[in-house]
Amino acid sequence: MSTKNIHRIISGNPTKAGSIDVQELLPNNGQFFDPFLVFHHGIAKADPAIPIRLQGVGPHPHRGFSAISFIYKGGVHHQDSRGNNHVVYAGGTQWIHAGMGIIHSERVPADIFEYGGVQELLQVWVNTPAAHKMDQPYYYPATKDATPTIQTPEGLTEILIPAGELDGVKGIIPTFTPVNTWMIQMKKGGKYTYNIPPIHQSLVYVLSGALLFNSQTTIAAQTMALLEQNGTTFTIEALEDTNAFVGSGEPLNEPIAAHGPFVMNTQTEILQSFKDYQMGKMGVLLEKTI
Repeated sequence: MSTKNIHRIISGNPTKAGSIDVQELLPNNGQFFDPFLVFHHGIAKADPAIPIRLQGVGPHPHRGFSAISFIYKGGVHHQDSRGNNHVVYAGGTQWIHAGMGIIHSERVPADIFEYGGVQELLQVWVNTPAAHKMDQPYYYPATKDATPTIQTPEGLTEILIPAGELDGVKGIIPTFTPVNTWMIQMKKGGKYTYNIPPIHQSLVYVLSGALLFNSQTTIAAQTMALLEQNGTTFTIEALEDTNAFVGSGEPLNEPIAAHGPFVMNTQTEILQSFKDYQMGKMGVLLEKTI
C-alpha cells in the first residue's frame, strides 16, 4: 500500500436550489471529477410562514446519471414520477438511478420542526455509463438504521456505507460501476485510515468541523480535498467534532455532454432529452402530501 496525497483543496460557490442555500463544489471551474459530476452542500431552514409543501426543491427532471441525497440533518420528502412518495431522515440516503428519465421533488418533510427545523444534505451526481443511460429509472432509499455502519472501538468515529465497501463492510445500494460513498461523523480525536482502489478518483469533503489529512494538511469546514489518483491509503483525524463525506469511484472515461438536468454523451442526445421531457416521456409528477 502507498500513501494517497491531496491534489488540491477547493471551496464552493454559493447558489440556490429552491429554498435551499447551496455551496457548489463540483463542477469546479467548469470541470467534472469523473465519475462525480455535481457536488452540492445544501442547508435549508424551514420557514413557519410558508407552507411546508412549497419548501425545498419542486419537481424537476433528470436523465443519464444518478442523483443522490445524503442526509445529515432533518429529512427529505421525496416524490417522483414513478409513484415513490416517502421521507428519509438524517443518516439516510435517497439514490436515484435516473436512467431514461424521471421527474422528482425534494421537499422539506411536514414534521421538520420536530427535527430542529433544519434540513442539511449533500446532493451528489454520479455519472452513468453510456450502456445504461437509457435504462429504466430506479429509486433506492436507505434509512440510517438500514445502512451498514462501522463504529470504532473507542466510539469516536461512525462511518455509514450506503454504497460500495469499506474494510469488508458492504453498502446496500447497487451501482453500475464501482463507487464508494461514506458518510462520516467523528468526535474530536477520532481517527481512521481509508483504503481506496488505485484506479479510483477520490475526494474528502468536510460539512462541519475540521480534519487533519495524513497528519499534515487541515481540511476546513465547507472545503473539499480532491485526491491524487496515485496511492491507495490515507488517514484523517478530527481536530474537532466533524461531519464529513468520502467518495471514490472508477472513472468512466467517456464523453460528457451536460446541460441542466441531463447528462449524456453527445449534444444530440441532450436535445433529444429536452424533447422527450417536453413530450411527457419522463412521466408526470403531481405532488401529494403524506
